[in-house]
Amino acid sequence: MRNGKKFIAATAAAATLVGMAACGNDANNAEANLGDADKAELVFWGWDSGNTMKDLIADFEEANPGITVKFNNTGTAADTSTALSNAIEAGNGAPDVVMLEDPTVTQFAVTGGLVSLKEFGAADLKDDYAAGPWNKLQYNGEPYALPIDSGPEMFFYNKAVFDKAGVDAESIETWDDYYEAAKKIRVTGSYITNMAGTENDYQPFTAQAWQAGAQPWKVDGENITINMHDEGMTKYVEFVQKLIDEDLVDTKTPNWSDDWNRELNDGTLASLTIGAWMPINLMNGAPDQAGNWRVRTLPQWNAGDEVSAEDGGSALAVVSQSKQQAAAYKFIEYLTHGDGADTMAATGTFPSLKRILSSDSFTDPDAEANKEVNEFFGGQNVNEVLAAAAQLPVTEFQYLPYNPFAQSSYGDQISKAYTGEITLEEAMANYAQALGDHGTQQGYTVTVE
Repeated sequence: MRNGKKFIAATAAAATLVGMAACGNDANNAEANLGDADKAELVFWGWDSGNTMKDLIADFEEANPGITVKFNNTGTAADTSTALSNAIEAGNGAPDVVMLEDPTVTQFAVTGGLVSLKEFGAADLKDDYAAGPWNKLQYNGEPYALPIDSGPEMFFYNKAVFDKAGVDAESIETWDDYYEAAKKIRVTGSYITNMAGTENDYQPFTAQAWQAGAQPWKVDGENITINMHDEGMTKYVEFVQKLIDEDLVDTKTPNWSDDWNRELNDGTLASLTIGAWMPINLMNGAPDQAGNWRVRTLPQWNAGDEVSAEDGGSALAVVSQSKQQAAAYKFIEYLTHGDGADTMAATGTFPSLKRILSSDSFTDPDAEANKEVNEFFGGQNVNEVLAAAAQLPVTEFQYLPYNPFAQSSYGDQISKAYTGEITLEEAMANYAQALGDHGTQQGYTVTVE
């Protein structure tokens, strides 16, 4: 490591190792940082959009009377990530447990801010989780967090609009089929979907490129390779460019905007490829289309394949500064693998545990938690479809250790392709260079191919 913020963060982490024994290679320090697995006062940072954390913590403390957990709601995922970065740089002040978005876990694993969970036996839990969320939390072959939820990329579509265009969405097996459907839907005045190339499109982009087998970046410790024209990326870029050139996608409406919700609600946008957590958002954003929406698995790049990818997700990790790591791990295992995972699934979190995804209670159409969603989706058993998709195989995929920059820069560079200023291939080349320059500034050895 030579310079940049990565160097500062790593130096701070090293100082913590020596001065505070937060997490060390030295066996005595490491043992001291384990603490008492049954007695601790833990500090936990994260967000609580479902307002369930108070009850979850109370249940954990009842089951583990020697451990207390103080939860600090650090706001958004970005706020939490920033606060943790600051504490790591300072060498003190970090929590014992932190909630992170899946793509940012690598960032903190690389700089030594998180503890590998392998020593606690977490690697043995691999087969208990869906492959998508599990794979995103690995660094150097070891788990650095446990997944809270899952976000398999799904194909949500408005059956009424598809029917008007004479398209049977259930017959769309490949992306070529999707392209043919897009042409028919455009004739009716609607678009099959929107793509504006903003930073809010970053996660759908990574999911769809991932499903195509692309590896736009590879991380090997301090060494990063960026390649926006491997076979998978070429396949993805050429396909999307065709949609842009033929005016088959709405390139003016960004995700999560008021116009986006309006167009979903009036049928201008006929489908979305987005994470399995989307149903409640459709119910809130497109109420006039109740009964019309459906969901199915993604089209495939090759006929006969069954390959998925992930869009979003969050996880819990043990922070290196903690001197109560054994108890901290017990807490995150409870919330993500134990009884806490069942509680979260019952209150709306889309699960990552196979046992929950496969359970009759999760897919029961008569369960109160499912009735309203299924009604909005025309009587479809939504969780049954989502659960099956969550357990499909995924290919290897990594995120950059400066994922927040990758997301913001995506909007800066890629949006120009959707306004027609440059081609998507040119935009991806510019994006690769921006990512490479930033990585070099952070102290990584970056090769842009």
